[in-house]
Parts: sequence; structure tokens; C-alpha cells
Amino acid sequence: MTQHDPNQVRNEHQVQVLADLMNTIEQRSSQSGDTSYTAKLLAAGKDHCAKKFGEEAFEIALASVGSDKKHIVSEAGDVLYHLLVLLKSCDVNLSDVMTELSKRTGQSGLQEKASRAEK
Repeated sequence: MTQHDPNQVRNEHQVQVLADLMNTIEQRSSQSGDTSYTAKLLAAGKDHCAKKFGEEAFEIALASVGSDKKHIVSEAGDVLYHLLVLLKSCDVNLSDVMTELSKRTGQSGLQEKASRAEK
């Protein structure tokens, strides 16, 4: 019997949760705004989606100053959801974002920032 690395299984599950959420957003994008919050956000346009994401980002920033871990987790969920909706409104695939992140793996954040400043 093969033993599974619990960290790898957990990471695969986390990636799958994001992929499933992106698929749900894709499916709901064609629904009516009367029956789907996602469709309502997308119908309001990219600017509205950006504003909503900004609001959620601000809320997690405020929550992180506190010590209520459940509140931080809840706000983080909101941020991830609204980020994915914003990406959809901009016609950006999550896989493109993941590819960009994988390019940055293996170098320090300072190196990566310096490489962007040179461009």
C-alpha cells in the first residue's frame, strides 16, 4: 500500500477547491442576475467587480488587525471569490495566474520585484 504525503493531498485539494469555484463562476456567468449573485456582479461590469473586490480586500485588511481567526478566514474566502469574479470579468483565466505564479517560484520576492522594476 502506497503512503500519500498529507501535504501534497492537502495542496491538491486546495487547488481543486479553487478550480471548482472558478468552474461555478463560469457556469453562473450565463445565468440570470435574479437567481445568481455571481451573474449579477458580472452583469454590472468590470468596474463594479473591481470595486467589490477592493471592498473585500479592505475588509480582510481590517479583520487581520483583530485576533478573530474565524472572521479572517471568512473574509479571505470573500476575497478569493471576488478575485475570481474579477478575473472572469476581465476575461483572465485562473490558469494564466497560476502560470505566472509558477514562474516566480524558485526566486526570492526581492529578485522578482527587481525584475519587474527593470522592465
